[in-house]
Amino acid sequence: MRLALPIALIHLLSVTAPAQDYSDLRIEKVATGFIFTEGPAWSRDGYLIFSDIPGDKLLQFKPGEKKATIFRENSSGAIGNTFDVQGRLYSCESHARRVTRTDKKGKIEVLAERWQGKRLNAPNDIVVRKDGQIYFTDPAFGNQQDTRELDFYGVFHISHRGELDVVAKSKGRPNGIALSPNGRILYVTNSDQRNVRAYDLDRNGEASNERVLISNIAGIPDGIKVDESGNLYVAAARMEVHTPEGKPIGGFVMPETPSNCAFGDGDLQSLYITARTSVYRVRLNVKGSLQY
Repeated sequence: MRLALPIALIHLLSVTAPAQDYSDLRIEKVATGFIFTEGPAWSRDGYLIFSDIPGDKLLQFKPGEKKATIFRENSSGAIGNTFDVQGRLYSCESHARRVTRTDKKGKIEVLAERWQGKRLNAPNDIVVRKDGQIYFTDPAFGNQQDTRELDFYGVFHISHRGELDVVAKSKGRPNGIALSPNGRILYVTNSDQRNVRAYDLDRNGEASNERVLISNIAGIPDGIKVDESGNLYVAAARMEVHTPEGKPIGGFVMPETPSNCAFGDGDLQSLYITARTSVYRVRLNVKGSLQY
């Protein structure tokens, strides 16, 4: 005899997965030999893009291959990278102090380099919502401080019309940036204040209701990504995992201090982690959330 279950219970059973055991993860090194890796971004075409900042290169790693290959020389100090729904690559070029977009034919377009006539500090990380709204952080680290023209560290928004506006003028330096699965919440790590802030976003991409979601992060919070359940993965002293409400639910130590992360592979259940000289991969029981 077949037992009929209520629709609500069927839905619950279909989406409930066992809790991730972070104490028993296999951390696989997939690429190494770099100076300082950052900015991992997964392409739907089946490869990972990441930056080697001091090496001034963008690199490409394809699962199954033994090593990464050069995607672009002379990357202008690219740090953060992401893709949009059209497969175009967005990069924060810290040396050129600008944000660029590369189409699938390789044409590079400058999207932002000045705010009210003054050069940006050093764009760091970037995310693009499914509807094309662009958000990026603009801190300044090391000798970038010496050439600043802006008197604030910014979180910026580029509208559909290409207009640049400020989401927040931060006292501490904003760093990593990510969106909730539905694109209605923007998350930003702050490296100086050791926290993660959240902002509500409306249909037009305008931000409001700034609040601290996660406080007292161990180490310096850098990159951040989100899984399909809305959990937050923060690269700091280790990889930290928090619920959408900001409650800690786990984490794991890496062989090298992590700088950033990105979900990838065909099923989006691999977390690629950039960490100093290498790129690592960890298989999880949850899919990542991509805005494209």
